Amino acid sequence: MSAEQIFTRAPLGALIRYSDGKPRPPARFTKKLASWQRNNGIGRLVRKEPGRAGGSGHDIPASITLHEGDYSSAGVILVVMHRTYSVTGELKFEIADLPRPGMVRVVQIFGDTTELLHLAENMEAAELWLGKNPYSLARFEVVGEEIPPGSDQIAVAA
Repeated sequence: MSAEQIFTRAPLGALIRYSDGKPRPPARFTKKLASWQRNNGIGRLVRKEPGRAGGSGHDIPASITLHEGDYSSAGVILVVMHRTYSVTGELKFEIADLPRPGMVRVVQIFGDTTELLHLAENMEAAELWLGKNPYSLARFEVVGEEIPPGSDQIAVAA
């Protein structure tokens, strides 16, 4: 799938795998391996940013943002790793997993953009998470059996 297909079809909270299609180099080639790792990985879809008109006649294409992990020390998260990909990019994407019905998304809305803050197993876990991580504009969305646009063509990778 392309990033544009992920943008239009995958729901927030989906686990997305991305790749440039090249084989993984041996570990002894550290620079090549680091380059490969930048273009091949997995992350949770946390934001879909619609395209918009930029200054001087330059349009900004739509994009998707994946949460790739948190780096912590002594139980405190120091760095949150997000990567944003333009829908015009060359990488290939696939849906590795979808949120299960009954899970709860903790989201925050900014204009036309909804950002996933946390994906909880149930409402109790979502309320507990929000109590420990206060966001003034956060709201809950229960994942249901809803079918996103074009999802009849979505195949979850095995």
